[in-house]
Amino acid sequence: MSTPTIHFLRRGQPVTLHNVPPDRTLLEVLREDLHCSGTKEGCGEGDCGACTVVLGERVATAGQDPQLQLRAINSCIRLAHSVNGLALWTVEDLAHDPHIAHTAGHPLHPAQEALVQCHGSQCGFCTPGFVMSLFGMYENHSRHGEALTRTQAQEALSGNLCRCTGYRPILEAAQQMDQLPTAPLDQLTVLQKLEQLPRLQSHSEGDFSYKAPTDLQELLQFRAAHPQAQLVAGCTDVGLWVTKQHRRFAQVLDVSRVAQLRRIEQQDGALHLGAAATLTDAFAALEAHYPELHRFAARFAGLPVRNSGTLGGNVANGSPIGDSMPLLIALNAQVVLASVRGERSLPLEQLYTGYRQNVMAPDELLVRIHMPLHATQPTVSAQAHWQLLRAYKVSKRQDDDISAVCLVLRVAVQDGLVTEAAIGAGGVAATPVRATLAEDALRGQPWSAATVQAAAAALQAQFKPISDMRASGTYRRQLLASLMTRFWNESQGHPATTLEQITVEVQP
Repeated sequence: MSTPTIHFLRRGQPVTLHNVPPDRTLLEVLREDLHCSGTKEGCGEGDCGACTVVLGERVATAGQDPQLQLRAINSCIRLAHSVNGLALWTVEDLAHDPHIAHTAGHPLHPAQEALVQCHGSQCGFCTPGFVMSLFGMYENHSRHGEALTRTQAQEALSGNLCRCTGYRPILEAAQQMDQLPTAPLDQLTVLQKLEQLPRLQSHSEGDFSYKAPTDLQELLQFRAAHPQAQLVAGCTDVGLWVTKQHRRFAQVLDVSRVAQLRRIEQQDGALHLGAAATLTDAFAALEAHYPELHRFAARFAGLPVRNSGTLGGNVANGSPIGDSMPLLIALNAQVVLASVRGERSLPLEQLYTGYRQNVMAPDELLVRIHMPLHATQPTVSAQAHWQLLRAYKVSKRQDDDISAVCLVLRVAVQDGLVTEAAIGAGGVAATPVRATLAEDALRGQPWSAATVQAAAAALQAQFKPISDMRASGTYRRQLLASLMTRFWNESQGHPATTLEQITVEVQP
């Protein structure tokens, strides 16, 4: 079985790796094969950020010159073969990359220097991950003179955990980077060197161990010929199967390089999201139309997970606690399934037949997600015609945690009557589901406290959630009613009481 060679760029020089097993993680290759011990292994599941590295990818946009896109990712759950054709930076590289222009007399990168000046390192184990997340922030914001707010820094670092509880000085370091002598990356030269790397291998004779097609038809042909191959995209879930369940895969089919699957387009009043669009890009497109989704998107997962994970992967995974599905259900999303035999589409909630089971044939792939765009309002008090969208995530931790319950509601009211109701729920059944009983209890009824109370009762009647480590079934059922009431209160202009409203005064 053929194993493709991995080619990537590091410190301005091409790196070539041979005979890397298809299920070997990037962290394993860095620490054990390349002896780069600066990148740490903490949780092995993408939760703590100690393993954070930065990847640079050439991204071409129609009508524009190619750009270098830098994003922080978790190397512990990223497969090594996925970095083929990319640029890679670890914590050891920031002082030694010839394409980073350090100011004379300042050998440290601003991400490192800011941590030193702000005393942001304690035991030091998590520090390399924080440095790399800060490096990504620096290249995407600070080097351009953009001053980061504390909230922006906190959201960007939500995927990095400090077990010594040293967040205050780390957040201060994030805000101080733009005030230090600059050390910009020569992105143009990196782009040119990426162009010189050997191209991704395309057609393969016979068997393969790792395949990353760049064309949709080619991908579908490989899927039809090798239905037993493990599909991966961002690998934020399959990576845990490797690190926690010690599962092995002889063949891996990577969908993330197919250009058609990464497209995000808005046409004819609808949003079309390719299944391989990262969660970061997909939520950015959704936020552009629904700004009220910003905090929900930021809480979906830590930034490194959103930078790797894909929307289609989250949907196809079918986890009952996947947060994107309740949102997409409330937005009346359709999924498009494709194979060499053609395409078909269906409402997203009809994709699932049971716990992590779906209607896809062995040769089918989820390729796109379509949804109509709705004209929602941020507030609706005293308006005769309005449509309100709210996404609620309840979890033990505020950030970087899995939901106990996710409930997304979209209600349209005209002249006091509910004309449309769409509700998606997660964490309350074996699959993500549409709350049909509550929708029926709302449609055609006056928008009133009594109607909302009936809808809350319908929510509790439809679902009988289980008890597990995240919450009891009784608590989940009570949450459904409470969140319905919260939605009513917000529709009446009552401000929500949330952690986002709490401002912590920082002493100078």
